[in-house]
Amino acid sequence: MRSYIKIYGPPVLKGIKALETIAIDVPEVCIMDTIIAEGLPAFKSRDGIMSYFGALGGIPVERCDKIISKSGAALGEYEFFFEWFTKPTLGQLNELIGKIDEALTPIGCRYTITNKKRRT
Repeated sequence: MRSYIKIYGPPVLKGIKALETIAIDVPEVCIMDTIIAEGLPAFKSRDGIMSYFGALGGIPVERCDKIISKSGAALGEYEFFFEWFTKPTLGQLNELIGKIDEALTPIGCRYTITNKKRRT
């Protein structure tokens, strides 16, 4: 399942960075966003991932191989998605929404979240 995020800003870029920061601490997901999709070749190596996420406060080495979605940049009309490794519980979805609220409210972004099953 993917939780797609549409950010209404400005500042959309700050919103994307805030969502990336959330993802570091949510081991049940990998992510894709418009910034990563644009620079995808740089994210093919562990060093590239460490370098990028280091600016956000660091990323544990074990997350490097799992944080970027391997299914491509299928963002469509959205700026960001969280891709769940297993079907999330309602509690996990509510926890994610709470984290997104906490991260985006102070910077002035609004958002919508749409959950869709992955195509296999």
